[in-house]
Amino acid sequence: MNDLKEAVHDRIEQQQEDIFDLAGELVSTPSITGNEGPAQEIVAKKFTDMGLDPDIWEPDPSELADHPGFFTTSTTEEVGYDGRPNVVAVREGFGDGQSLAFSGHIDVVSADESAWTYDPWTTTQIDGRMYGRGAADMKGGIAAYIHTVRVLDELDIELEGDLILQSTIEEEAGGAGGVLAALERGYQPDAAIIPEPYRIPNIGIASAGVMYFRVTVEGKAAHAARGYKGVNAIVKMSKIVDAFERLDQQRKQRVSYEPVTNRTSDAEGEVTNLNIGTIEAGDWPSTVPNRAEIQCRIGWPPGEKRQNIREQVEKTLTSVTDSDDWLAANPPEIEWFGWSAEPHEVDTSAKIVQLAKGHAEDICGESGQYIGGDAGLDERFYNLYYDIPCPTVGPRGTNLHGADEYVEMDSLVETAQTLAFTAMDYCGISER
Repeated sequence: MNDLKEAVHDRIEQQQEDIFDLAGELVSTPSITGNEGPAQEIVAKKFTDMGLDPDIWEPDPSELADHPGFFTTSTTEEVGYDGRPNVVAVREGFGDGQSLAFSGHIDVVSADESAWTYDPWTTTQIDGRMYGRGAADMKGGIAAYIHTVRVLDELDIELEGDLILQSTIEEEAGGAGGVLAALERGYQPDAAIIPEPYRIPNIGIASAGVMYFRVTVEGKAAHAARGYKGVNAIVKMSKIVDAFERLDQQRKQRVSYEPVTNRTSDAEGEVTNLNIGTIEAGDWPSTVPNRAEIQCRIGWPPGEKRQNIREQVEKTLTSVTDSDDWLAANPPEIEWFGWSAEPHEVDTSAKIVQLAKGHAEDICGESGQYIGGDAGLDERFYNLYYDIPCPTVGPRGTNLHGADEYVEMDSLVETAQTLAFTAMDYCGISER
């Protein structure tokens, strides 16, 4: 470690409370997907306080509709984009060095407060852990990269290439109005890093394909005492559910992907999944239900395309329909909605990946692994559609989307140090 990097390393650690304070401020400003505005105001002010000129805009779906990575998210269908801005600021370089983006999503999922030991909408620090909704996923990562840039400023370290700072919306619902909107607005760096909580020094290199679909079955209503005059939609739907369960098990047996099991050995044999997430049917115990609907999520690692997955699901549904006289005469309807993401995998030989992995391992004092492929991520937009390498480098955290979510505070510091070193090497240090 040279003297300049040592100074950066030490200053980040000495002022680590700034990371924790900003993470706490963001956590205490709830930003459940669809209500990101108030938290984005905080980020925009931080950028302004750093002497940057933030670009603040609400995405326009009409400008994105023809993009192969775009889909209308379920949240946007409900609330639109008004009051939900993206925020981007550029720390300009002083030469012709490569540009780099630090990007993070400001939105979080909801929290069942009754299941939490601590208040999810404020941070609680105990035994080196910071508890709170979004502390790990991923307001801690945003706080870490902001602190990184503050320290570079304080030490008068100017980079040759631009550093693009992004806080985007609706990743939890698919991200089409977030990172994709930023890329289409012209923020297209040579490389990017997203500090999702991927347990530094591990490096995330892949995301899962994710699609949602719903199936609707029509039955025939009747009084339960004369059920033979009706057709129970729930019973018919149960045949479809059983078939989807069989498809899920068949896929689990044949689909494998090492980066998923590198992340957690519990995922062995579980790297793809078809989840029956909701079911709605009937309105009275004494009535034969005339309609049933299920909503499902199917996720899979790199190796298959969306069209191939659709064909498997629809073929399974057709096989059930063809084997049942009622369903054959009254075919179930299938609709693909919401999440519609292709999987991605970044080339591990890319310069940004190698720099990030080397620095993360040096700072943490241990070896990391290449992980990912089990969740949909914003990284895919960079890698799939713009040929921009974008790994994941972020803190260690647990209970993401669950009760008592927390981030390990020392890993936020390690993340900030890794981001700083990577930016210095990738963008180059100006000698002017």
